[in-house]
Amino acid sequence: MNTSLPVLLLILISVSSSGQYYRATDLTAENLFTENIEGPNTDKEGNLFVVNFKKNGTVGLVHPNGEAELFVTLPEGSVANAIMFDAKGNFLLADYTGHNILKVDQKTKAISVYTHSDQFNQPNDLCINHKGQLFASDPNWKAGTGKLWRIDVDGRAVLLSNQMGTTNGIELSPDENILYVNESVQRKIWAFDIDAVGALSGKRLFFEFSDFGLDGMKCDMKGNLYVTRHGKGTVAILSSKGKLLREVTLKGKKPSNITFGGRDSKTCYVTLQDRGCVEIFRSKISGKNLNR
Repeated sequence: MNTSLPVLLLILISVSSSGQYYRATDLTAENLFTENIEGPNTDKEGNLFVVNFKKNGTVGLVHPNGEAELFVTLPEGSVANAIMFDAKGNFLLADYTGHNILKVDQKTKAISVYTHSDQFNQPNDLCINHKGQLFASDPNWKAGTGKLWRIDVDGRAVLLSNQMGTTNGIELSPDENILYVNESVQRKIWAFDIDAVGALSGKRLFFEFSDFGLDGMKCDMKGNLYVTRHGKGTVAILSSKGKLLREVTLKGKKPSNITFGGRDSKTCYVTLQDRGCVEIFRSKISGKNLNR
């Protein structure tokens, strides 16, 4: 893996020096992942992990040169949508088929159930705060409704809302005072205030799109929100005030999720369901998950 790192650095230096920010290129070959490719995330060492490598129910490790390999296979019947890391580097996975949040020890690859609830529709996307509390979206696609959960550090699931549309992308602002949640079918992004214990209040409409679906979201260090536009093939970048700043055009049409990574956390990794691959583009602003 270390031998591949200079390759990525040369690419990033070349892109930065030429001013080619917000221009998508391929990181991996097409069809290395299934149509359920999602949940990209980078660990403290800069490794990129993506769910559903070659078949559903797996997690793949993508090297800086774009080569990918199997990292772990989940228990029979489990398929993950999202990857989040806790402070110790453990994987926390939204297992939507098993109605679980799974925990994977990154070193031993041992898998356990972090939390399970029969009240889960299908845990979809995750974000985590500095206290280790998880926030999870939980859509019911058939009914066009959704729930919102908090999972505390003891694994207890706390229902925050069951009066939402098809909840999907979820993200915390850099100061962790605001939680953003989007509704894919309704094309709305909501903002909530968060108090010291993780309770929500002050629900308000942050932004609404007139077309195409919404999927994963991430914030940069300035609080801008990067939103994958499923079906349109773009990443919309919204300011913290809810103003559309730009849209980054991707090569594929069905982006499912996004994360920041690279040595300076300015590389955006986007998973494409119609291409089964990862595309990247450079941002001028670092992601808020730098060295998490």
